[in-house]
Amino acid sequence: MDKGMEKIGDLFVQKSKKPSSRPQAPAYAWQDLALGVIKELNIPDFKRSAVFKVCKLRPRVYVEKCLNDTKELCQTGEKWKYFFKVAAGGAKNRNS
Repeated sequence: MDKGMEKIGDLFVQKSKKPSSRPQAPAYAWQDLALGVIKELNIPDFKRSAVFKVCKLRPRVYVEKCLNDTKELCQTGEKWKYFFKVAAGGAKNRNS
């Protein structure tokens, strides 16, 4: 005979026993691009939001070009700093 739930605590126990689902995929293509840049350049946690902003505001082709330029030109040092310099360089040219 099925007794069902006897205590209110059973709700929480059943909920915690469910297998955890895998992380959700990014909702937008620019988020996926940003995650790729973060992974390739080992962007530190405190700069992750800046990568998302660049990928959201700039065209995908531009961000990919900045990433490729960074990988080609910056052989030593922190590549993520160079990436932001390259990405910011386009802002000066665009406004003039």
